[in-house]
Order: sequence, then C-alpha cells, then structure tokens
Amino acid sequence: MFTQLTPPQIDLLKAFSQSCRHSILAMVTNAQSGHPGGSLGCIDYLSLLYTQVISQTGEPVVISNGHISPAVYSVLAEMGYIPKEEAVAGFRKIGQPYEGHVTRHVPGVWYGTGPLGCGISAASGFALAQKLSHETSSHVYALVGDGESQEGQVYEMMNFAHKYKLNNFIVFLDYNHVQLSDGLEKIMPLTPMAQWQAAGWQVIEVDGHDFQDMWRGLNEAHKVVDKPVLLLAHTIMGKGVNFMEETGLEHKADWHGKAPKAEQAKPALAALELSPEQQTLLDTFRNTQIHWKPKQPEFPTLLSKVNIDPGKPIDYPIDQLTDCRTAYGKALLNLAKNNTQVVALTADLADSVKTNYVKEEIPERHIECGIAEQHMVSCSGGLSLAGFVPFCSTFGAFMTSRAKDQARVNDINQANVKMVATHCGLSVGEDGPTHQAIDDMGSMLGLFNTMVIEPADANHCDRIIRYIASHYGNFYVRMGRHKLPVLIKENGEPLFGGDYVYEYGRCDVLRSGTDITLVASGSVASEALKAVEQLQTQKNVPSVELIIVSSLKKFDETLFTSIKKTKRVITVEDHGTRSGVGSQLARELLLRDVAVEKFQMLGVEEYQLSGDALELYDAAGISARHIAQALLA
Repeated sequence: MFTQLTPPQIDLLKAFSQSCRHSILAMVTNAQSGHPGGSLGCIDYLSLLYTQVISQTGEPVVISNGHISPAVYSVLAEMGYIPKEEAVAGFRKIGQPYEGHVTRHVPGVWYGTGPLGCGISAASGFALAQKLSHETSSHVYALVGDGESQEGQVYEMMNFAHKYKLNNFIVFLDYNHVQLSDGLEKIMPLTPMAQWQAAGWQVIEVDGHDFQDMWRGLNEAHKVVDKPVLLLAHTIMGKGVNFMEETGLEHKADWHGKAPKAEQAKPALAALELSPEQQTLLDTFRNTQIHWKPKQPEFPTLLSKVNIDPGKPIDYPIDQLTDCRTAYGKALLNLAKNNTQVVALTADLADSVKTNYVKEEIPERHIECGIAEQHMVSCSGGLSLAGFVPFCSTFGAFMTSRAKDQARVNDINQANVKMVATHCGLSVGEDGPTHQAIDDMGSMLGLFNTMVIEPADANHCDRIIRYIASHYGNFYVRMGRHKLPVLIKENGEPLFGGDYVYEYGRCDVLRSGTDITLVASGSVASEALKAVEQLQTQKNVPSVELIIVSSLKKFDETLFTSIKKTKRVITVEDHGTRSGVGSQLARELLLRDVAVEKFQMLGVEEYQLSGDALELYDAAGISARHIAQALLA
C-alpha cells in the first residue's frame, strides 16, 4: 500500500485538495465565520489520508482540533459521503448538521470535538479498543494542533499511549506555528519534537504540503511496532489562498478564526476552480476507487437496554456494614466476567475506588490511566463509541471538577460512559473539604445525556451498577466512603434485596406515614431511618413517610403521591442543597403545580473540616439528631 505515489495519484491528490480548498473558502465566506487558516493548512494530509487509506479501510479518524471542521466537511463531501452543496451552504447554519466544530451528526465523523485536548484522548480510546479486540492490522488516525498541545490533557494522553504501546495510533501534529491570537512563539513556545520523543513516541517529520513526503511518513509509521507515532507536519496556515498564506508564512494569526468578505474571497475562489480534466479525475475516483463508505450516525435512545448480561445481584446481609464502593467493585467484577466489552479505568486509585477487584482477576481489562482524570474520561468516550462499556472511577471531587469538560464533550457525543465516583460528600471524612465533594451532582445535572444516581446502601448500589451497565447512556453514580447498614423494611427484609429491580426514577417507601414526607438519598438515608425510629418511640409526634430517592433527574409517582398526601416535605442529603436532591425536587413540584405547606432542605451549607463521617454529619446538621429535630419543628 505504501509504495511510492505515482504521477496519476499525485494528480488526483492535487485536484482533490484544490477542490477541498475551494469548498473551505466557500463555506467560511458564506457563513461569515469559521476557521479557514488551519483548515487550509491540514487539507493536504486529509486528502492523502482519505483518498489513499480511509477510502479502502474505513479506519477511525478523530480530529482533535475540531475547529478545522471546514476541512473535514470538505473532504467528506469530496469523497461523496455527504452532499457538497448542502455542506457549503449549510455550514454553521441553523437546522443543518454542519456545525462550527466537528460533530458526530455528520456521517464519517467518529467523535465530535471542540474543546481542545478532548479529542486526542478519545482517539487513544479508539486505538485502545482495537488492541483490546485484538485487531492487529487496523490503525487509528488523529489530528492535533500545535497550540492545542499546550493543553495538559494532551500530555496525559501522550504518557498513556506510550504506556499501552499503542503502535496502531498515528497522530498528525499541524505545526504551523500559529494559534488563535498570535504566533506560537509569542503565546507559548513549544518544542514538539523533544516533548513527544521524551514521552516515548516515535516522531517522524514531514512536509505537510508534500504528498510524497507525507506518504513516506505514513509508510514509516506503519512499520513502528512498539510505540505510538507522531507525524510532526510542517504546515502553513492558510496554504493555497494567497492572501491567507502570506500571513501564515509570517506566523500571524490573521486568518485563524476569521472569514474573508465575499469580494476578497471571489478571486481566490476563481483561482481554485477545477479544470474539466481535474473534475473528470475526481469523478472517476469517486465512482471506481472508493471501497468504504460511512454509515449514517447512530444515537441509541438514552436509557434503552443494551446487549449486556447484568448477572445475578449480590445480597448483602442485614447484620453487616458495607460501603457502597465495595459493592460497586464486586458488581463491576461480576459484570466484567459476564461481558468481555466491560472495562474498568481508574486514575491511580484502584484500591480506593475498588476497581482493584477487576485488576486482580482480569488485569487485561483494568486500564490504569495514572493521575490523569481528564484523559481517563475522554478516553472512556472513545472506548464507548468503539463498542466497549467503560466504567471510569475516581473521587467525586476530581471527576466532576477536573474532568467536567471531558464529561460534557462525551455528553454532546451521546457516548456510553459509566462514571462512578467514590469518596463523595462529607462521608469522605478526615480528608477535609478539598476532597469532600458537596457540589458534584450540580456539575452533572445540567448535562442532557448524563443521568445522575446515588445509592443508599450496598444492595442498592449493586443493582444500580448492573442497571447502568445494561442501559445506554452516560451515567454519574456518586457514593460515599464510610460503611453503611443495610436498609431494612418494617417487616425486617432488606429494602433493596431479593428480587428488587432498579429503574431510573424509582422512589421507594422505607417507612409509611401520613403527616410528613421525609425524602432521603445516599449515605444519609440510614441517618433518616434512625431519626424516624427515634420518633416512633415517642408519643404525640408526626407520622413520617420516609422515601428513598436516588435518580436525581426523575422521581416517580410514589414520591408525588406521598407529598400530595402529607403536603409537608423535608429533604436530606450529603450534598449542597442548591444543586442536589432538594433543589431538584423543588423544581419538579413547581413544574407539576404541586402545592405544599412546608418545604425544608437539610444538606451541607458550608465547607466542613476534618472528622469522621458521622461527626461531620452532626456538625453540618444532617445527622439523625438534626433530622429528628426538623421533623418535630
């Protein structure tokens, strides 16, 4: 495949890239917005890659510098994968899929990108998926910008790809020495050759506008057997459009993110028109030489069932204290044994987040990312769209703060990532406020394709983990650190044991009552039960209906029936009240026009210090003692 390019192949590539440049310029001019400079600079490599490789193999390509969407759409159009006129006219226009940054709604796009750094990690996830699937002859190709390489996440990915010897991973670095606001040397100088080599990559320098030289680089890259490869491509921003190329040669950012006016673009568009011979060359190529075409993008319905064997739930005994993280780890191991597509990822916390169960028994499907939460979450996105079911785990404070951007991009891509965070809330105890995640649910509640869940005991956790594995979508499951009692119904049976089946939005009555609805979630559910049981030993106290909720974006009719009956509500949670159970329920009551006489939220209203979980619950006013006082008020 990698013999020297022939003169007819060179002629095809010249015509192909010229036509793409015409489309790029027409797109941004028509939209009067977009990023022409980098698109024009990368188009020669994309033309080579798609005509000579992807047209035959259909191997994944991820564009991490997602602002060069005009280049991507122009190539897909020239290949005949999308309608060219529609892409040019619809670029950045409402009602069209051709968004300003690369989007998975367009056929031929594997992962939608925009925020820099996310895409390159997702691409490594696709490469890792090939390794896990033992695909020995396939590769994953990715593009990354030189300015983008200032992102710390790129360094996280570099180390990860080297560790896992992703020799099937070939990255093209667009080294045009220009970033958004100025030249690279003025904003933040880089030494990419030294940096990528130091990270353990094979670096091959190429001229990003010389087809023969890039073909040589690809040939060398395919021969590397023990490490990932970087094609360090020397390019010119705005290449092929005279007035843009002039500033690109001077490393000026004039045309990084600016569209020309129509009168300025008109002569350049005329110069880029194809000759009849060139057009015939392209038509022949499209009609006879393309052997792979992308499918229409698929977006499974959120919460729809997927082909995963959930296994048999584990019942934790009523006389045993168990932390939810242990229940998570054991359920995850059972899932991994039953399903080869289930993998576990963590960020140097396997023993703490309990992915160590998988690590010890199925080490090949335990992915250690190091202290690199951002990369872990984006890599999981790539793994999920390559057919795996990734469970990525770290502490709640890190998952939802450091990796929020990455979770958001996965959400936009409608991926299938299971984020399970331990050490959430005051339950983390002595580690102090930096690790006591009390705002983490708020980070995820605003995401449209990510569901938020919090288990109340080990049995509940076990069933929740099996549910999220067997249902499509991104999930954020939070849990504390300390050990909890199994929640017991009035008849002495476990609330979540036996044949209990979890469904998203399910609310469960733990104690029946008529005067007040006490809504509890997570680790403080056992404190709420203590409070109710304390009151039951007294006379002339309110009759409390205790309901356990876990699914913050949905509450079933069990809860609203209770509230309509009692008209008095108290919520309690190991979380801030502004973005947790209390605020979500208040919103739902307003939307449903359910009037109540009393609504009180008990939660964490300020940062706490160190102490054990129960001491901190008492200090924050969410212990059994404080809950009982609120019920009597």
